[in-house]
Amino acid sequence: MLNYVDATFLISSSRLTDLANEDSFGFINYLVLIFYLLFSVLVGLHFGKKQKSTKDYFVGGGRIPWWASGLSVFATLLSAITFMAIPAKTFVDDWSFFMLNIAAILIAPFIANVFIPFYNKLQIITAYEFLEKRFSYFVRAIGSASFILFQLGRVGIILLLPSLAISVVSGIPVPLSILVMGVLCVIYTSVGGIEAVVWTDVMQVFVLLGGSLFAFFWILASLDFTLIEVFEYAKDNNKINAFDFNFDFSTSSFWVVLIGGLFSAMVTQGTDQTIVQRYLTSTDIKNSKKTLYTNAVLTLPATLLFFSIGTLLFVFYSVFPEKLSEDVTSNDSIFPYYIINELPEGFSGLLIAGIFAAAMSSVSSSLNSISTAFCNDFYLAYNLKSSDKQLLKVAKGSTVLAGVLGLLLALWMSESNIKSLWDQFYRFLGFFTGGLGGVFLLGIFIKRANNLGAVSGLLFSSFVVWYTASYTELHFLMYTFVGGASCFLIGWLFSLKK
Repeated sequence: MLNYVDATFLISSSRLTDLANEDSFGFINYLVLIFYLLFSVLVGLHFGKKQKSTKDYFVGGGRIPWWASGLSVFATLLSAITFMAIPAKTFVDDWSFFMLNIAAILIAPFIANVFIPFYNKLQIITAYEFLEKRFSYFVRAIGSASFILFQLGRVGIILLLPSLAISVVSGIPVPLSILVMGVLCVIYTSVGGIEAVVWTDVMQVFVLLGGSLFAFFWILASLDFTLIEVFEYAKDNNKINAFDFNFDFSTSSFWVVLIGGLFSAMVTQGTDQTIVQRYLTSTDIKNSKKTLYTNAVLTLPATLLFFSIGTLLFVFYSVFPEKLSEDVTSNDSIFPYYIINELPEGFSGLLIAGIFAAAMSSVSSSLNSISTAFCNDFYLAYNLKSSDKQLLKVAKGSTVLAGVLGLLLALWMSESNIKSLWDQFYRFLGFFTGGLGGVFLLGIFIKRANNLGAVSGLLFSSFVVWYTASYTELHFLMYTFVGGASCFLIGWLFSLKK
């Protein structure tokens, strides 16, 4: 199996602008892109008129239907990482990460029957309020701060991905692309609140999946192969391997992907404020569960689609090697490279708009949730007498600040030598949220768990994850599990002391 970093098709982001043909994108494609971006901003401005209170801004005032919240969860979790990095991963390697997304489906009943009832019963605004009610404000603050740090890193990564694509398309410098997309996203998110986020997500799901489906059938048609012939060709080249049952936990074996995927999905869907906030927009447990299962139902076909696109790209460029420039050395840009060079005018614009859709849905969700966490978990703790009107101003201001910080991080990463943004994303997840998942499980399942146990578990798990990453060969997908398991175990042991 090819190593993702050492693969033949390694790309240097500094070479991307050399591949761009300034005239290849065309007027119609630019028109599609501009229309989409402006329409997203107009949606935010429209919902800005309804933001009269923090309840409107944070949870939509109870006006958001469950199906829209479910599509928003799907769009948020899908992101540009799925749109670009999964096809890149399967193009270079195989389907060994397939179970990572399937784990997100398998964990759904656990989230529905454990986490959602807890949140609904407590009538909370952020997931981390539970930690204060169960342990202490200090634990709540650690949890919320970890979430905010992780989301800022996530914003940076997700802003960078489509900016690389735009560089391939038009030759526009990556930093300028980051600024344009980031600023527009900040505008509609800060003005329109969670309603703008959810309804733009709904629109973005259709753009994203519609464009991807078109690309799938276009590649297949251009090959003049049947699906069975494509499968056989990919299988002969070891591109369909999805289940490596060896017990080597330093590789992306089945067990590593399943265990790491289940715990990562539990943390994301059960404790991540960007997702929990969607549950809280529903008026009851039943609708909250519908929101969760809407995402689960859509995840399987979307996973099959994006993994298949990566395999089709491998077959296409194997059959037509002359169509792939020798200067193409970037994994995460292989799909947009195909889009601009092979798709007809108009549809290229739709697919690039799809990349924007994937990125902006995730970025807007992160910004709104960072604002929600900051206001409720930190600002109100020291400003209890603040009026709702004043808090609403703070919420909008913190959204803008989070956007600026995410932009700066994306700009820094654009100048760094980061080989795989997919790998980097899951390293962020393991470092910042593993222990957080463990402390939530501790509070829910261990009745005698106390504040000493929670704090000890969080601190110890951070050291364990750092040591694991620095001095062992354990695969990075296991970091979240290691952090969560060590936090739970140490928290339980320290709670035995009175």
